[in-house]
Amino acid sequence: MMNMEWEIIYYSEAVQNDIASMPSGIQARYLRLADRMCIYGANLGMPHTRAMKNGLFELRVKSKEGIGRVLYCTLVNKRIVMLHSFIKKTQNIPSKELKVAISRMNEVKLNADT
Repeated sequence: MMNMEWEIIYYSEAVQNDIASMPSGIQARYLRLADRMCIYGANLGMPHTRAMKNGLFELRVKSKEGIGRVLYCTLVNKRIVMLHSFIKKTQNIPSKELKVAISRMNEVKLNADT
């Protein structure tokens, strides 16, 4: 059995439910990549993960049903926090989706220090 070094946590149950309600192919891909992140860490490199800015990352999940994105950040003690997910319909990440993730990341990081 592989050693699980990293832990994945979710910003809220709603985020976990959103990911679980994505099309099955995207979901399956997410689960495979999440397993790899638990072993190898938050940065799997392109094309799977991409660092954005200020500690925000995107998990790039693709299947024949479309493209999903899960935005996340990391905390001390090897914790990955899944902040927000959506199905991608445009070339760029919509600013509305980015704002949700950044706001949640700031909240998570603020509370992690207390």
